[in-house]
Amino acid sequence: MLYFENDMDVLRGEYDLAVAWTWEYDREFVAIIESVALTAGLRTLLITPQNVGEILPRLQSGKLCIRVLLDRASDEDESFHPLHRFLAGPSTNGGTSVVNFLDRQQHAADKATMHLEFLSRGLAVPYTIILPPYAEVPDLRISEEEFQKIGRPFVIKPANTTGGGIGVVRGARSREEVLEARKHHKDDKYLLQETVRPAYLSENRAWFRVIYAFDDVFSCWWDDQTHVYEEVTSEEEKTYGLNVLTDIARAIHNVCHLEFFSTEIAYTTGNRYVVVDYVNEICDMRPKSAHRDGVPDRIVRSVAEALIRFVHSRGPTA
Repeated sequence: MLYFENDMDVLRGEYDLAVAWTWEYDREFVAIIESVALTAGLRTLLITPQNVGEILPRLQSGKLCIRVLLDRASDEDESFHPLHRFLAGPSTNGGTSVVNFLDRQQHAADKATMHLEFLSRGLAVPYTIILPPYAEVPDLRISEEEFQKIGRPFVIKPANTTGGGIGVVRGARSREEVLEARKHHKDDKYLLQETVRPAYLSENRAWFRVIYAFDDVFSCWWDDQTHVYEEVTSEEEKTYGLNVLTDIARAIHNVCHLEFFSTEIAYTTGNRYVVVDYVNEICDMRPKSAHRDGVPDRIVRSVAEALIRFVHSRGPTA
């Protein structure tokens, strides 16, 4: 059953699943999780900015226990950090599973770090030049030879500023554009990357958004120009050999150790699968029925079901 922030008198005992969330567009996803959990007989708690301050003392006093926390809030709202740290730490004696650990999220969000780790694991990535923060090296010289290696036009990305393409410059051609971009996030590293050109498979641009959720993998055609999803069918997977997308997502999981993330992969005109956007540590799960650029509804529900199976795997229900 779902409990709201004004129902503090019922917040006792053990909850199988807690979902911490702040983004207004998570509302549909959270409702789907709640519905699937209720069908499975699980006791569910929603944690919002309005009740997070009340819940932590009850956890600390032992009046309240949570078996699994899905944390979709700590990356954006520091008021959730004490709750996250408490449930992820030794105080619960390993009794709570946290998805995803904040330190792992922060590690995975660093594109420069992931680039190097992907390379070390043999994952194909765009040719990239990693630049230090502007605050540390403002007068940075990049040779024409280096520009020739990444080609023109190229992409400029901040390493740690994520979400919705914030700070990303596409179609860049000059040193001046690099300098100007680095000034916007002066304390962040920057990546200069070659422009990846996808091939076409039938009428589809071969650019994919792949969701890894609790050992299940869901692959979608994802047009990088329109941001519209279409689920990869089993027939398309067989016809084009797209089962490799699942293999790549599992390899990425072995690098970032997140239980729930998405990634972007392109099949290029050079017949290579290239990981283009490494790890989106908080997946946008808006359903397509409500949002033109949302995730297909079947996949949203399947992710919720995978989460509930994960909860069941963490021990008996309350």
